[in-house]
Amino acid sequence: MRNLTVSLLQADLHWQDPAQNQDLFAKLARQVPAQTQLLVLPEMFNTGFTMETATVAESMDGPSIAWMRELARRHEVTVTGSLVIADDGRCFNRLIWMPPSGEASSYDKRHLFRMAGEQEHFAAGESRQIFRLDDWRICPLVCYDLRFPVWSRGINEFDLLLYVANWPAARRSAWQSLLPARGVENLCYCAGLNRIGTDGKGIEYAGDSGAWDYLGKAMADGGSTPGVITVELDGVALTRYREKFPAHLDADRFSLRTQADDSKNQT
Repeated sequence: MRNLTVSLLQADLHWQDPAQNQDLFAKLARQVPAQTQLLVLPEMFNTGFTMETATVAESMDGPSIAWMRELARRHEVTVTGSLVIADDGRCFNRLIWMPPSGEASSYDKRHLFRMAGEQEHFAAGESRQIFRLDDWRICPLVCYDLRFPVWSRGINEFDLLLYVANWPAARRSAWQSLLPARGVENLCYCAGLNRIGTDGKGIEYAGDSGAWDYLGKAMADGGSTPGVITVELDGVALTRYREKFPAHLDADRFSLRTQADDSKNQT
């Protein structure tokens, strides 16, 4: 495996203002090193973590998707981040995976944050997605998903776990503890991008974006400063570690069953 260079864009989002957020991230993207292959935006990067779906929801043909497509094309990188998408009469907290070719794929946030009433405004995703970028298998997840280890568990299924978030400062210790743990238990790299600042509801965010290796060692720490956090992931080192310490061969086999599966079985 060749190395993979990832750039995380940590910023204070403008509340429910896609145009200002697009301008903000376009400026940050100009600071990204030329070798970057994956450019990461936070959860609900164009609005902040809002439940006002009637006001902010866009379609897959909307302006924010078009902006991501142009950003990926201009910088020749894959761009990812989540936003509110209306699809077939429902709204999703949808992570978009946008390669330079412009052919978008997506993952819908599975675990909806009930403490903010997210489940009352959004439909939950039903399947996890693993995307390819060169030799790398990347599993992107969204914020609250981090708290659920079964959903984050793979047995030699991915090389990088990636979380985009609006994770409040009040619970930053959980963010800082769980991210390295996910890398250790999955024998993979783990990266997390969080926002900073205060949102339109007065909730504070500490950032703490960064990356950790398969041993849980910190590789990059963005602290609470806005800017670009770039890390190069060593594919050869990961492969050698898995060969030397193949704990995945002893992992418990399991299958995932969602609430939708339970409902189907009851009918």
